[in-house]
Amino acid sequence: MIQSSLFSEDHKNLLPYDGFVQYFGGIYSVEERNYYLDSLLNNIEWENDQVKMFGKLIITRRKVAWYGSLPFEYRYSNTTKKALPFTSELIAIKQKIEAVSGETYNACLLNLYHNGSEGMGWHSDAEPELKKQGAIASLSLGAERKFVFKHKVSSEKRAIILESGSLLVMKGSTQDHWLHQLPASKKISELRVNLTFRTIKQ
Repeated sequence: MIQSSLFSEDHKNLLPYDGFVQYFGGIYSVEERNYYLDSLLNNIEWENDQVKMFGKLIITRRKVAWYGSLPFEYRYSNTTKKALPFTSELIAIKQKIEAVSGETYNACLLNLYHNGSEGMGWHSDAEPELKKQGAIASLSLGAERKFVFKHKVSSEKRAIILESGSLLVMKGSTQDHWLHQLPASKKISELRVNLTFRTIKQ
């Protein structure tokens, strides 16, 4: 496993080929992390995610929310969501992430994992609404969690621990060639909020 400290200084590419992923480490102080985590938990309109599998509608324990600069529609896992207007906190976070990453974003998908038993299976963020090879910025707040990449052809893997307040940016051809997942872990009892800022084509 590749630890976060290796990438906190020069933001090297986490992937060996066929994509580009930068890990910026913590971009917020402890006080800022606590403030935003509390604010997001209380002010975001969370709802249980719905996933259609084999013709059946499955309600997940994980909660999600979809926000944007416009009421963008976003379809994934055979469900469609319409973006709510960015809150003041989300705008502030977006501006910070844009300054750090050098990219721009117009929408954000938020995930609330109540503990380590909730995760996300292998997938790539390649929905047609997304800007082709656009950057996706992932901010983690709360529990530290393992995040894993797997090449679609070679099955080679790369893993990293995402600390609270840290920023990970995926861009270029990453989604074309790599899957990623958030593995479940019964050892983790704390909650985690993940914000993935992205660009919807207009």
